[in-house]
Amino acid sequence: MTREIGHFVGGKTQAGTSGRFGDVFDPNTGDVQAKVSLAARSEVEAAIANAAEAQVEWAAQNPQKRARVMFKFLDLVTQEKESLAELLSSEHGKTLPDSHGDIQRGLEVVEFACGIPHLLKGEYSEGVGPGIDMYSLRQPLGVVAGITPFNFPAMIPMWKFAPAIACGNAFILKPSERDPSVPMRLAELMIEAGLPEGVLNVVNGDKEAVDTLLTDPRVQAIGFVGSSAIAEYIYATGAAHGKRVHCFGGAKNHMIVMPDADMTQAADALIGAGYGSAGERCMAVSVAVPVGQQAADALMEKLIPKVEALKIGPSSDREADYGPVVTQQALDRIRGYVDLGIKEGADLVVDGRDFVMQGYENGFFMGGCLFDNVTSDMRIYKEEIFGPVLSVVRAKDYDEGLRLANEHEYGNGVAIYTRDGDAARDFAARVQIGMVGVNVPIPVPLAYYSFGGWKRSGFGDLNQHGPDSVKFYTKTKTVTSRWPSGIKDGAEFVIPTMR
Repeated sequence: MTREIGHFVGGKTQAGTSGRFGDVFDPNTGDVQAKVSLAARSEVEAAIANAAEAQVEWAAQNPQKRARVMFKFLDLVTQEKESLAELLSSEHGKTLPDSHGDIQRGLEVVEFACGIPHLLKGEYSEGVGPGIDMYSLRQPLGVVAGITPFNFPAMIPMWKFAPAIACGNAFILKPSERDPSVPMRLAELMIEAGLPEGVLNVVNGDKEAVDTLLTDPRVQAIGFVGSSAIAEYIYATGAAHGKRVHCFGGAKNHMIVMPDADMTQAADALIGAGYGSAGERCMAVSVAVPVGQQAADALMEKLIPKVEALKIGPSSDREADYGPVVTQQALDRIRGYVDLGIKEGADLVVDGRDFVMQGYENGFFMGGCLFDNVTSDMRIYKEEIFGPVLSVVRAKDYDEGLRLANEHEYGNGVAIYTRDGDAARDFAARVQIGMVGVNVPIPVPLAYYSFGGWKRSGFGDLNQHGPDSVKFYTKTKTVTSRWPSGIKDGAEFVIPTMR
C-alpha cells in the first residue's frame, strides 16, 4: 500500500481531507513511493487559525526561552542528520553528501537564530528633550508563512521558519509537494525541542493552498523561493492583500574566466558548480564566460574531459558526482532545452541526453551536457534550464564579459576567476548582481549575512536570513516617554519638538 503524507497542524500529523493527492516519486527508479495530500482551502484556514491562537503565548515568551528551543532543535537535527539525509535523497535524488550539505546550511541559520536575544535589542536615547526618553522595540508580526521549493527541502524551510519563530511569530510552511517528508520531520523535531503546539504548522498543497495563504488577512508576511514567474505572482498578490512579501526566483549565473586565471581551478569550479546536484540549484553556474580566444580554447580543453568523466549514480552512491533529477517532467524539460540549443546553432560538444543508469533504467537520470559558442540571443542562454547543462559564451574582452552578466534579466549570483586583484575589485564594484564570488564559484553568503538576488531573481526590499530576516519578521515600535517632572502646566498647541 502506498504511503500517504498528510499535514502537520497543532503539533501532530493529520491526514488530509481534500481527497486530492500528488505523487511523490523515487527519482532513482521512477516509482511512486508516496501520495501527498493537497490541502483544501478549509484545511489551510484551520492551520492559520491554530497558528494565530498559539502565537500570542509564544510571543509573550522572552527571547532567551525561544532561543533555548532553537538550541535544542539544533541538537536534535544534528543527531538525526544521517536519517534525514537518506530521507531527503530518496525523494529529491541528490546524493547523500549533497543532502548532508543541504541540512547543514539550514542548521547554520538555526545557529544564527539562537542569537535572537541579541538580535532583537532595540535602541535607547536618554534625555532627547526636557524629561523625555525615546526607545525602539522590535516586535513579531503574528502569523507568517513560507512557500519553499523542491531543490532544498531542508535548507530553505529552516532559512524561513527558524528566524521567524525565534522572533516570536507563528509559522505556516507550505513545502514542495515533490519532496515533503523532510519538512514534516523537521516540524516534529521542533515539537520535540519544546516548541508549543501550533507555532509551526506544515500544510502540503498546490495553488489552492498558496492562494489561501496569499489572501487570508491573518497571514501578515509571506516568503517564497522558486521560479521567477511564480515569485512575481506571489509578490504582487501578497502585496495587493497588504502583506509583507519577499520572493526569490530564477537565475542564470555567470562565471567570468579571465585570461590570467588558473584554468584547472576554473574548470574544476565550473564542474562542481555547474553539475553538482544535477544543476538543480538557483546558485548553480550555468554560463561560463572565458575572456579572449586563447582563454576560451584553454578552458574548453580542460572542461570537455571533465564533463565526459562525470560520475552519475543513484542518490545512495556516496562517490557519485550527482544523482537523478527530481521528476520525469524535469528530465523531459532539460532534454528539450538541449534539443533547442542544437537548433539555435550552439555546438553541443558533450551530449548526455541518452545516458541510462544501469540497474535504474526508469530513473530520472541525465548525463552532463556542455555547449560551446552559445550567444546571448539564444533561449538556452536567456532561460533557466535547471539541469546538468553548462553553456560557454566566449567574450572578446573583460568589458563584454561584464556586460553579459549586467544585461541578463536575472541577477542572482556571479563569479569571476582571476589572479588580478584590480580586475576582481572592479568587477565586484560594477557587476549588477546580488551575490558575487571572487574565485568562489557558488557565493552563497554565510548565515549571518543575507542571501538575495537582484533584477528578476528577487522581489522585495529585504533578503533571506542574516540581519534582513530579523527585520522582515518583525515590526518596529518607537516609544517616546515623558514623566511628570518634565511636564509644564497648560496645553500645548504646536507640534512637539525637542528644543
